[in-house]
Amino acid sequence: MLNIVLVEPEIPNNTGNIGRLCVGTESRLHLIHPFGFVINDKNLKRSGLDYWVHLEVTEYQNVTEWKAQIPDLSRVFLMSSHAKNSYLETDFQDGDWLVFGKESKGLSEEVLNEFPNHLTIPMSSLIRSFNIANSVAFVIGEAKRQIGLKL
Repeated sequence: MLNIVLVEPEIPNNTGNIGRLCVGTESRLHLIHPFGFVINDKNLKRSGLDYWVHLEVTEYQNVTEWKAQIPDLSRVFLMSSHAKNSYLETDFQDGDWLVFGKESKGLSEEVLNEFPNHLTIPMSSLIRSFNIANSVAFVIGEAKRQIGLKL
């Protein structure tokens, strides 16, 4: 099972869509405070539809609390448009942690400096980034494909 981590998510619709994606791909969702919305926000539930009740979700007050319970820090992959290595060139394993930053700014330098594995999603120079829900879908899809080939 993959672990999807959203650090300080700001837009409830994105988090709801990612929650639905996690249910559909049998992935766990980890949410790190502060949020830009209330977790019972009607938009969050609307985007996640009735699937939210099936979601395995854990909330953390900060990155330190989340990081303390990770068994193997080498299996944590932070997504950044500034990274040099592509997620398409990474060997994913069951149980990996895929980390995404807030919609407005991505992951902070402080968070990026805590982990060695930074990945990017290749994109046209005409855009700054992809929507976070799309980004999560790209990376989960590739990770699940690789994990399925190893079974």
